[in-house]
Amino acid sequence: MGMLSPDFYYSSVTAIDLAVLRQAGVRHLLIDLDNTLMPRDSSEVPPEVRTWVNALPDTGMNACLVSNNWHAHVASVADGIGLPIVTRALKPFPPAFRKGLRVLGGTSDTTAVVGDQIFTDVLGGNLLGMMTVLVLPQSTSDLPHTLLLRRAERRVLAGREPLA
Repeated sequence: MGMLSPDFYYSSVTAIDLAVLRQAGVRHLLIDLDNTLMPRDSSEVPPEVRTWVNALPDTGMNACLVSNNWHAHVASVADGIGLPIVTRALKPFPPAFRKGLRVLGGTSDTTAVVGDQIFTDVLGGNLLGMMTVLVLPQSTSDLPHTLLLRRAERRVLAGREPLA
């Protein structure tokens, strides 16, 4: 499944072993917002995720949000957790990922994409040669087309369980 296969698969962002990513040369994270850092249709980042984001600089990493969402609340969420954001990303297409790389001063070989969807986050990161980290979605609520893609994702992930 090459381009659809994540390098790592975790139950949530807070379960990601950042030391493993650092050992692999990752210094920058391009992170999805909806259903990755917070449940879809929410404006609140859970406290444990806020703590995780706040700890990133202590691990020597910086981050930028990359979201297909364009609604006004996503910019205020990004401001609230102190991260830059690229909206209207049209993932998996490369331009928004490249913009995120520029914002962070990163390159494909020093950056990982973190998200909850194979056909947007994982595929987009793999297209640019970045490390990819898939997390379970925080909510079962999703757009109709995403729910359809979730069925295909289950086939791609058949037999694979999150590391933690």
